[in-house]
Amino acid sequence: MSWPRLLSQRRFPDQQLPPASAAPVRGAFVQDYDRVVFSSAFRRLQRKTQVMPLPETDFVHTRLTHSLETAVVGRSLGRLAARHLMEADAELAAQLPNLDQDCGDIVAAACLAHDIGNPPFGHSGEDAISSYFLSPAAAPYLAHLNAAEVADLQHFEGNAAGFRILTHTYAAHSSGSAGLGLTYATLGAFTKYPRPSLVGDAAKVGGASEKKYGHFQTEAARFRHVAAELGLLAKDAEAGFYHRHPLAFLVEAADDLCYRIIDFEDGLKLGLIAPETGLPLLKRMLNDPADRVGSVQWHDWREELGYVRARLIGKLVNELAALFAHHAPAILRGEYDQSLIKELSCWTDLQEVQRLSIHQLYRSRPVLEIEAAGFEVLGGLLDAFLCAVFDHSQGHRSRKLLLLLPEQFRAEGHQADVSAYEKILLLTDFVAGMTDQNALSLYKTIKGIELPKGF
Repeated sequence: MSWPRLLSQRRFPDQQLPPASAAPVRGAFVQDYDRVVFSSAFRRLQRKTQVMPLPETDFVHTRLTHSLETAVVGRSLGRLAARHLMEADAELAAQLPNLDQDCGDIVAAACLAHDIGNPPFGHSGEDAISSYFLSPAAAPYLAHLNAAEVADLQHFEGNAAGFRILTHTYAAHSSGSAGLGLTYATLGAFTKYPRPSLVGDAAKVGGASEKKYGHFQTEAARFRHVAAELGLLAKDAEAGFYHRHPLAFLVEAADDLCYRIIDFEDGLKLGLIAPETGLPLLKRMLNDPADRVGSVQWHDWREELGYVRARLIGKLVNELAALFAHHAPAILRGEYDQSLIKELSCWTDLQEVQRLSIHQLYRSRPVLEIEAAGFEVLGGLLDAFLCAVFDHSQGHRSRKLLLLLPEQFRAEGHQADVSAYEKILLLTDFVAGMTDQNALSLYKTIKGIELPKGF
C-alpha cells in the first residue's frame, strides 16, 4: 500500500478531485469532519448510551461526548504518528508535505463517526438485535435469506451499520447514492474490520481487524469500490476480505484509549469504583519519577482525577504514535494486524482498569437492569414491525404500525423489487437509529403501556 493512494481526497462514490487552483480553505478531510458533525445520525448520539443507560447526571458520557473526545485524541495521534514518519523518511516528507495534518484530520473524522451506527442501549443494543434474529420468533422472516444475509442479522454489528449510514442514501430521500459523501481516505480509516460477516475459514488468520465485520451484504460492492480506490491489500478478494487502511489502527487506538480510561473515570465519579483503588492505579501508569513534586496540592480527588487522566492520555498518545511509526512499514506490507494498545508499556495496568470496569461498572445493577430492558424494547420493536411488514393480509394493526414508520424505512413506492433481506435491514436501520428514549417511548406506545401525551 502507498501513502499517496491511501490519502485519496476523492469523494465517495465517484467525484473527481477539485483542481489544485480551486483548493478550498477547509481541506477535504476537515470537510469530512464537518459533514459528520452536521448529520442527523451524529446528533442522535447525544441521547445514546456510552456506559450508563439513560444517565441522570451531566458528567456521564454519552455516545456523542465519547465520540468527540475520541476524535480529539485521534487528531493528535494522527498528526504525531505522521510526523514520526516524515522525520524518518525525507522522501516521504517531500512527496507529502502535509502528511501530518492530513493524517490528523482523517483520523479525527473517522473517530468522530466511529460509533454513528451503534444502536440504543450501548453495546448490549447490538446483542439485543442479534438475539432477536437468533430467536424462534425471527425464523419465519429469515427462511428465504442466504447464509451471509442471515449472518449479518444474527451477528448485528454497529460498525457495519455505521458504514451503511456513511455511504447509503434512502430512495425516499433522493436519487443520490453517496450517503454523507465522505472521502475514500476517511471511509477507509473508519473501517476497522474490512470484511463481510461471512468469510471462508481459509481466509481467517485471527488478526485484530478480523474480530468483527465492517459492512452488510447491501454495502459489499461499495466497500470493494472503496478498497480498490485506496489500493488496500486483499486477504481474499473474492470474499471481499482486505487488510486495514493503516490509519484504522489509529482510530482503533484512540477509541480503545478513550473508552478504557474515560469509562473508568465515569465509574469513579459515579461511586461504583472506589477512588482509593482507581486513582492510584491511574497514577501508577504515569510512571512518574519518585522525586517528582507537583505544582499544586489537590483538595478534591475528582479534580485530581481529571488532571491525572489528562496527563495519562497525553503520555499514551505519544507512545502509541511512536508504536505506529515503528510498525508502519509492516502495516503497509500487510504483515501487521494487532491492536497497538496491547504494546503499551502499561498494558498490564490497562487490563486491570478494564477488569475493574467490567465487574464494578458495566455489571453494576443499574446498567444491567436497563440493558436487560433494552433486550425487551429492541426485540419487541423489531418483532412488531416485522410482523406488520410481512403481514400479507394487511390487517388493521399492521396498517397502523406501518403508518408509524418514517417513509424512508418503508419498502414500498420508491423501490420496485425489494428483497426480504432489504426489508428486514430497513427495519433494523429504523430501530438501530433510534435514541434510547425514542425506542423506549415507542415500545411503550405500541404495547399500550403508556399512551403518548396530547398535542
